[in-house]
Amino acid sequence: MADCCNNKACEIEALRNRQSATLKIVLAINAVMFIIELTAGLVSGSVSLVADSLDMLGDALVYGFSIYVVARGARMKANAALLKGGIMAAFGLFVLGQAVYKIVFPQLPVFETIGAIGLLALATNSLCFMLLWRHRADDINMSSVWLCSRNDIIANVSVLFAAAGVWLSHSGWPDILVGLALAVLFLRSALFVLREALSEIRASAV
Repeated sequence: MADCCNNKACEIEALRNRQSATLKIVLAINAVMFIIELTAGLVSGSVSLVADSLDMLGDALVYGFSIYVVARGARMKANAALLKGGIMAAFGLFVLGQAVYKIVFPQLPVFETIGAIGLLALATNSLCFMLLWRHRADDINMSSVWLCSRNDIIANVSVLFAAAGVWLSHSGWPDILVGLALAVLFLRSALFVLREALSEIRASAV
C-alpha cells in the first residue's frame, strides 16, 4: 500500500473513483430530464424545448462514454471525446431541421410549459455544473464533459428567453430563433471538442 501511494497510484485511483461517481449522478439527472423535456417540447410544440431535451440526451450519452473511459489511457479518452463531438454535431443538425420545419409549418408554442420546464432544467443543470466544476481540468475527458454542462446552462437561460418572447409577441418566432441559436451552439462546441480530440490523438501517435 505504501508503494502504491508513493507511486501516486492511490491518488490516481481515488481521482478516477470520484470522477466515475460524479458522472453517474449527472448521467441519471440528464436521462430523466431528457424524457421530461422531450415530452413537454412535443406536447407544447416548442423547438427550444426539443432542442434542449436532445442536449440532455446527448449529455447522458456523453457521460456514459466518459464513465467507460475514465480509467483508460489518453488515446481512448481522445477517441471518446471524438465520439462526443460527433454526437453534438448530429444533434445540432437535427435541431436545425426542426427549426426549418416550424418555419414552414408555423405553430404557436405554449409559453407556460416552456417557462416551467426551462426553470426545472436550469435548476438540474446548475446542480450538474457544480458537481463537475472540480473535475473540469482533470483531463480531456472531464474537460469535454464540463464544457457540455456549461453549454447546458446557456441553453436553459435561452429557453427562458424563448418563453418570455413567445408570451410577449404571441408568436412562435422567439422559440424558433432560440432553437436555431442552440443548434449553432451545439455545432460550435462540437467543432471545439473534435479539434481538441484530434489534437490529442495526433499527440499520442507521436
